[in-house]
Order: sequence, then structure tokens, then C-alpha cells
Amino acid sequence: MIELDNDLHSRQNAREQVRDAKKAQAILATFSQQQIDAIVKNVAQEAAHHAEALAKMAAEETGFGNWQDKVLKNRFASLRVYDTIKDLKTVGIIHDDPLKKVMDVGVPLGVICALVPSTNPTSTVIYKTLIALKAGNAIIFSPHPGARQCSWKAIEIVKRAAEAAGAPPGSVGAISQLTLEATSELMHSKDVSLILATGGEGMVRAAYASGTPTISGGPGNGPAFIERSADIHQAVKDIVASKTFDNGVICASEQSIIVERCIYDEVHRELESQGVYFMNEHEAAKMAALLLRPNGAINPKAVGKTALYLSQMAGFSVPAETKVLIALQTSVSPKNPYSREKLCPVLGLYVEEDWKAACQRVMELLANEGLGHTLVIHTRNQDVIRQFCLEKPVNRILINTPAALGGIGATTNLSPALTLGCGAIGGGSSSDNVGPMNLLNIRKVGYGVRTLEELHAPVSRPDPQLTPAPLTDNPQRSILDDVRFTVSSGAPTHSATADDRFTTASAAIEESGITEQNVERVIRQVLKRLGN
Repeated sequence: MIELDNDLHSRQNAREQVRDAKKAQAILATFSQQQIDAIVKNVAQEAAHHAEALAKMAAEETGFGNWQDKVLKNRFASLRVYDTIKDLKTVGIIHDDPLKKVMDVGVPLGVICALVPSTNPTSTVIYKTLIALKAGNAIIFSPHPGARQCSWKAIEIVKRAAEAAGAPPGSVGAISQLTLEATSELMHSKDVSLILATGGEGMVRAAYASGTPTISGGPGNGPAFIERSADIHQAVKDIVASKTFDNGVICASEQSIIVERCIYDEVHRELESQGVYFMNEHEAAKMAALLLRPNGAINPKAVGKTALYLSQMAGFSVPAETKVLIALQTSVSPKNPYSREKLCPVLGLYVEEDWKAACQRVMELLANEGLGHTLVIHTRNQDVIRQFCLEKPVNRILINTPAALGGIGATTNLSPALTLGCGAIGGGSSSDNVGPMNLLNIRKVGYGVRTLEELHAPVSRPDPQLTPAPLTDNPQRSILDDVRFTVSSGAPTHSATADDRFTTASAAIEESGITEQNVERVIRQVLKRLGN
């Protein structure tokens, strides 16, 4: 008997997993919605039952984060995800419109290859199993080598729960020999319908290069903009809570803070009072050397560690109660780790003169890394929110919430997910928080409602009546409509939160009287200055 080399043996194992999954999925495709839902429910409940044990395994094996927060992630990935998807129709006719005479039929994709990151090695397994099975697909996992034991344990739990509820053997599987060859075999298999990739940039690129359809999450580099109208105490509290959750390993977490200069002193005091340590220039340089490898990649030794541990590694001391480390920054570049993704409680902080400069800094940071991912704004001004939503190149804009938990749908009503799509601008195929509906094909059924003769018949159309929309209903209402810009000239304009950018315009109106022509003239002048 010829003994296979390890790489060949691992490839053979991957092929066997695909064969088993294909057979199982053919049976799953015949199941009713009730049968699928019973399987999904049992998987969610069983996974939640083991949430703490899996969390402790993951923390011990990887050294990333802390087990207490991983418990929450495991419960989120099981119970919260289940609660959101349990009533979705994914089998058979999922939509029927008798008026328009169209129907939608849910069609499973088939076999899904799922890549698992070491930062969320058990919660990702639970979440991906639920959304794959809910859509009637079989799923095969390729765990990260640095988290193989805890991922395999999670896979064993969800596999056993699925089969106990009636899923055919092979519905949930995993490669047993973790080699690049085995993962490549999975990704290139003609019987794998989709790759669901969550992990490092290199692995995601390999998934897209395989030629197999891929849905991925991309790197985050979310800026947090504290605008002058924000509740500063709450904004800082949210940022600190987010950046310390599981020691910062969630990709949606804040990576930098942008503050308007007029409120910086208050923000600085609040950050220090809530356990943030401002590194001096020398300390910041030492930390920068630790955060990235010489090739520019994230240093895994810094991932998921506490602020205290990181400072000790870098060679300087901080108070024992320190939660987050911050470095004041003025530049953005791929070589500056403070302007890139940092999967640990370290932040860059940029002080800008006004909201326009802050907007520009946000764009620079996102262009540097994290296009399409996440941005968080702390503000009480709805027009600021509206303006950012219209312009910023991200697919998740979070308002007044911890970004790490808001982005995944824990503290917001976004779809709960641990794969956050970055869309075309971020190099991905989806901009969604990925769920079961992303893992279905929708078969369209349309009845004939018009004859060819009717299409040839001349159509008499009335002239269109143009009705201007009221300003209050205009979704692209300008930030210039902010009440702060229309405050009377007698109001004080020298406070930290006042906005005196339009005092000249107000004076011009006063001098020549408020008429329709004068108001229009002033508006044109203001818009011209902003354009310049």
C-alpha cells in the first residue's frame, strides 16, 4: 500500500468532504421549511448551551481577546442570529404577488466553503452554519491553523446538533488536515458553489482568485467622528467600550478618532477620565514599531492584547487602570499604523479645524484602508448624519453607538452578522451584513399580463406635471439648512460649540435688508466659498 504525502492526503480529505456535502445537500434541497427550521433551531440552542466552554477554548488557544466577551459573541452568533432569521421564508415559494402575477422561489446554492478567522474562531462557525443551513445549503469549514482545536470543537457541536434534528450526514463538515493545499482544493472544487470568506486579506484574495463565486468581509479601518453637537461623555464611553470589547479584534471597531478643534479640550479630558492613556511621541514610535511587521502586515503578537500588555511589550509604563492607548496624529499613509486597522485597543487621534476638514480626514483614512466597511459618527445633528450618509464610501454608517457591536448588529438593528461585506468599492461582491438571503438564488416566475398586440398599440400619455418637493421632504437636504446657521445675529457665537462661519453672511443681510433677492445672493456667496 502506497502511503500518501501529507499534502496529497489533505487534498483527498477535502475532496471526500465535498462529495459527502454534495450528497447531503441534494437531500436538504428536498426538505420543507418546517424541517429546515427545526434543524436551525436545534443548532442555535445547542451552540448557545456551549457558548462559555467554546469561548474559554478560543481565548486559551489563540491568546486573542478575553473569554468573557467571546461568550457574548457566541451567544450573539447563535441566539441573536437565530431570532432574526427564524421566520424568514427560504424554501419553495418565498414571495407571491397575485396582483402583479410574479413569484419568487428560493433555490439553495449548494455546497458552501467557509473560511474561519482566528479572531472569531467559534462564533463564526456558529453563525455561518446557521445562515447556510437556513438557506438549504451544506457547508464545509476550513478553520484557521492558529485556532484549529476550538473551531473543530464548535464544528463538532453544530454538526451533531444538525444531524440530531434530521439533517443528513455531511450537511456540516470540515477539513481534518489544515494545509494550504486542502483549502485550495476546497476553493477550486467544481462542486463548491460559493466561498464565504472571513479572514486575512491574503486568504480573501485567494478566494476571489479561485474563480469560485465568493462573498467576503474586508479589512476595517473605521474612523469615529465626534462632531461638536455630540454628547461627549457618551461618545467617549461608547468608543472605549467598543475598542476594549474582546480587546479590539472585531473588524468594525474604531481605529481612529477625528475631533473638531473647538471641542478637543473637552474630549481630551473625557478620554483621560475614562482610562485612555495619551502616548508621547517617543512611546507612540515604540508602539508603531510593534503594531506592524516589516512587510506592513499586522503583527499577530499585538492582536487582541490589553493596553497594559501592549505597553509592556513596547517598553514603556502606563497606569494599571489604562484601557486604551492613543497617539495624536497628523498624517495618513500605509506605513503609519495609526491610520490603519489595529486589532487591539490602540487608536490614532486627529484634531481638525472644522467639520469640512474632519470630512476630508475621514475620506483620507478610508482611502488608506477600509473602503466600504464602517464609519461611526457621534452627533445630535441630523443634517450632519444626512450629509455623511450621502457622501462617505462605506456601507455601514453607525450613529451614537459602539462601532464593534453596532456594525455586527448587536447594538443596532442592522442584520446580525459576522461577515460584513464591503461592496465593490472595497473589492467585494456584497455590501450586506451577510445572511441567509445572500446564500440563495431567487428563481423568478412571471405570468404573461400583456399581449404583443398591446405592446404595438399607440399609447396616449398626459404631459407630466412637475411638482417641486417641499424642502422638508428632500432626502438630499443640505447641511446648510442646519438651525445653527440661521441663528439670529444677536446670539453669542464665541462658545466652544458655536458655529460662526456664516456671521459675515448674516451681517450682509442686515445691512441691505432681508429680501428674496438678498437672501439668494448670500446663499450663492456661501456656496461659492464652500466650493472653493
